[in-house]
Amino acid sequence: MHDSTYTPSRRGFLSLAAGAGALGLTGAASNAKAQVQTSAKIVILGAGAAGAALANRLTERLNGAQITIVDGRKEHWYQPGFSLIAAGLKPSNYSVSQTTDWLPKDVTLKHEWAANIDPESRKVALQSGEVLSYDYLIVATGLSLDHDAIEGFDLDMVGENGIGALYAGPEYAARTWKAASKYIEDGGVGLFTRPATEMKCAGAPLKHTFLIDDLARKAGSRGKMDVHYMANNNSLFGVPIVSEKVRMLFGDRGIAPDYSHVLTGLDAGAKRARFSTPEGTVERDYDYIHVIPPQRAPEVVRQSGLSWADKWVGEGWMEVDMATLRHNRYPEVFAVGDVAGVPKGKTAASVKWQVPVVEEHLIAQITGGTSDAAYDGYTSCPLITQVGRAMLVEFDYHNNLVPSFPGIIAPLEELWISWLMKEVALKATYNAMLRGKA
Repeated sequence: MHDSTYTPSRRGFLSLAAGAGALGLTGAASNAKAQVQTSAKIVILGAGAAGAALANRLTERLNGAQITIVDGRKEHWYQPGFSLIAAGLKPSNYSVSQTTDWLPKDVTLKHEWAANIDPESRKVALQSGEVLSYDYLIVATGLSLDHDAIEGFDLDMVGENGIGALYAGPEYAARTWKAASKYIEDGGVGLFTRPATEMKCAGAPLKHTFLIDDLARKAGSRGKMDVHYMANNNSLFGVPIVSEKVRMLFGDRGIAPDYSHVLTGLDAGAKRARFSTPEGTVERDYDYIHVIPPQRAPEVVRQSGLSWADKWVGEGWMEVDMATLRHNRYPEVFAVGDVAGVPKGKTAASVKWQVPVVEEHLIAQITGGTSDAAYDGYTSCPLITQVGRAMLVEFDYHNNLVPSFPGIIAPLEELWISWLMKEVALKATYNAMLRGKA
């Protein structure tokens, strides 16, 4: 495994702590507020980053509320760590804890999946047949990876025959490193894909590309590799100025961007991939391919009537106000995290800024008041460009760069301090967020 250990100076750690705080990922909870007495029944679908963080904050603010969390997965996955695992920089257990580790004792956990949401009757049916009624519903289900949309692909293939797929979970991220490390050793053609749908952490496909390129350079084998980034459209990143910076870095490092190439199928035996392009179907041979499938809202959400009808058609993201995250047609329903149908915000840092907004509007609604709390699309991407260097890219709904330390940490420079935020500080601050303390 590659050694990613660094010994930062005291000054470096102070800067790091300050930087993480500015990103809204550290620090103690805000000054205690008077508890609100209520018997409201609140159902939270999902116990991931968004669901756990909100549950912890609500138990601090509400006295007497009946809070029920529904999630069938017993493990909690620290998803920002997947890119590090898939580059051999962390073991698979780096991203694994237990769901119950992060939940307050005053909530009821249903360890199963929701089968149906009926927003008209305010009820959620579970797969066991149990039906939960609610006064308020928080949908924090995350999203679904549609691997079946890639013809000929199966998760059992990951790690063998040059196939990687780090998004699928810690185990698959580790298997991805098995395939990627062999590619680094043997060389050949590498295809790094990105789906055409909205997706969580849109920087992750770029991170994996950059990391494998850099690790091959360090191993002295980069000259044997032909690396291609298969962009889903005519851009490399959703923020134009960041896209241009990535294009320049790709040029410097000999990474070829193949624009408007969307993966549709694999012939794993022949090591050949099929792509949809504006000119029609194109087939490309590979020695290594990184598969990121289309991503959608979970089926239970898509079938609930809560999705946008005229936006992101087929993807099913929740129809919410982009500032308040409240549903446009059902005011007692909110979405937070990846499932929210908003223009930006499918990252852990986005969750940190979304959760307090939902908290404030929910409590205001319970007390018969209003709130001016608003989410402006804040998204943070520590975009790793090589081992030990990253660009700390922060932006909002309007594609404005919103750096936490303008003039100190430049968002489009490859910096050691930005790498430390990703590799050292982020997990601890993420954990604080889960507990409602950041």
